[in-house]
Amino acid sequence: MAFDGSSIIVVAIFGVFLVNLTSSLVLAKGPCQFPAIFNFGDSNSDTGGLSAAFGQAPPPNGMSYFGHPAGRYCDGRLVIDFLAESLGLPYLSAFLDSLGTNFTHGANFATAGSTIRPQNTTLHQSGFSPISLNVQFYEFHDFHVRSQIVRKRGGVYETMLPKEEDFSSALYTFDIGQNDLTSGYFLNMSVDEVKAYVPDVLNQFLTIIKDIYDVGGRYFWIHNTGPVGCLPYVMERIPVLAGQIDRYGCASPFNEVAQFFNHGLKKTVQQLRKDLPHAAITYVDVYSVKYSLISQGRNHGFNQPLRTCCGHGGKYNYNKNLGCGGKVHKQGKDVLVAAPCQDPSAHVNWDGVHFTEAANRYIFERIVDGSFSDPPHPLNMACYRN
Repeated sequence: MAFDGSSIIVVAIFGVFLVNLTSSLVLAKGPCQFPAIFNFGDSNSDTGGLSAAFGQAPPPNGMSYFGHPAGRYCDGRLVIDFLAESLGLPYLSAFLDSLGTNFTHGANFATAGSTIRPQNTTLHQSGFSPISLNVQFYEFHDFHVRSQIVRKRGGVYETMLPKEEDFSSALYTFDIGQNDLTSGYFLNMSVDEVKAYVPDVLNQFLTIIKDIYDVGGRYFWIHNTGPVGCLPYVMERIPVLAGQIDRYGCASPFNEVAQFFNHGLKKTVQQLRKDLPHAAITYVDVYSVKYSLISQGRNHGFNQPLRTCCGHGGKYNYNKNLGCGGKVHKQGKDVLVAAPCQDPSAHVNWDGVHFTEAANRYIFERIVDGSFSDPPHPLNMACYRN
């Protein structure tokens, strides 16, 4: 069948009409009412898991907002904190934290250093957490079952644990995968060797989403991984050729692998939509937001898009042996060497690995309205299937 120019224009206009109509129908339904968030991930969304298990993230972490360490590897809040705020929910308590926790509106199973695929090394050996995504699921499954048993005791237990029906109405959020890539690099693997195991990593991710679906989860908000080639802890530890540095100072080979991972993750999400007919799954392209923030940072008030705020020495103010808040012993005294910068809000990077609160807010403000989502639904519409 042949189409002339006018037919093509009509088809194009009709396509735009359908997109607008779909958006209007979704908006007409009203915002979703998520009673809880259950989060899975690594340090990008850890609100105290690793700190509870292996020791508190030290000062000056937390200085800009909490005024003290708060389990986050950041000077303040993370993207997950802003997500919770926007949905009218309190900040998530870490599942592993036994002090001052309240799980009425969800729980956070993320821990710094976590990977999707279990690691064969200890935290002390590699810096990567033993609490991989499958372990986080085991924790969630146990929490789901036991929270309802304990809740039946009544009293304070009833006020600090989620209702059974909240598990099927909750939003399940994910920000994990970055460490699966960097763990390979730190074992001296080539970019091709890292790419070779990405399909296995994604297959394990797919399995966990299905496991959560099988126990009642229906609404999923999934972040892809960021431009790891723009992070000081990668660029400082793994040298690349001058020709492999892009115009913004990032290491292209590592960013290309991150994009390869993200391409596979998006295909995985598409497959999950076919396999899980009652699930609403939103894929969020945080890579594009983060790379834009770094490449165009000065246009948004970030005068130091690559240089670490809290660190010591080197091109990026980062030293793997002396992290943020690090001290050295001189003349019988501990002297703070890796001190924070005067204005963290002018920096994208907090400690060489993680973003500042100001950068996290920037990211949140650009993803919350659905501009970087597939389907392009805002956060408060993430319960609707496309």
